[in-house]
Amino acid sequence: MSKILIVEDEEAIADLERDYLELSGFTVEVANDGDIGLQKALNEDYDLLILDLMLPGTDGFDICRQVRDVKNTPIVMVSAKKDDIDKIRGLGLGADDYMTKPFSPSELVARVKAHLARYDRLTGSAAEKNKVIEIRGLKIDTTARRVWVNGEERTFTTKEFDLLTFLASHPNHVYSKEELFREIWDMESIGDIATVTVHIKKIREKVEVDTSNPQYIETIWGVGYRFKM
Repeated sequence: MSKILIVEDEEAIADLERDYLELSGFTVEVANDGDIGLQKALNEDYDLLILDLMLPGTDGFDICRQVRDVKNTPIVMVSAKKDDIDKIRGLGLGADDYMTKPFSPSELVARVKAHLARYDRLTGSAAEKNKVIEIRGLKIDTTARRVWVNGEERTFTTKEFDLLTFLASHPNHVYSKEELFREIWDMESIGDIATVTVHIKKIREKVEVDTSNPQYIETIWGVGYRFKM
């Protein structure tokens, strides 16, 4: 059951919207103040937000901006302001839709359903396509090219990411520097294979707790490197 937050200072309007949404099977919470609505939107999990623009405390524009900085939750703005500039500003801040009061509650429900269905399609497709490698606190999203270590995201250069992903995709296999150079740099090993050593060092600095005693990428002396399971 989808959970929706309505941030609306006019209680009669908020109650009407809530009644129609609940009759359609949604779980609904209401905040009649912008500051409260912002805290709820940031700190709790909702499937969609309905934001009025003119609110006591933080206005709808600022709520939208702050939420969009950290979440992809669908946002529907509602307002009595009919000026195109307000619609353009709201959509520019990341709102998914803008409805001008007065509007039919049934139209609001229809738009909410449409945005939730669209969001589910997009996130579902992303979840199906993304290949993720997870090993002892290390998480590599090979599709999004993002890496987390114990929940904290780390930034990698293109070649650092490619090298880490290649090794993690072939655990317990020992690769020589020459082999890694050919795989990642797509060149014959007549190039400067010392770059492999440099990149391994940088990767270790980002993923290992103790680089002198690596838990992920081991050095096999005289041979090369191995990603340890």
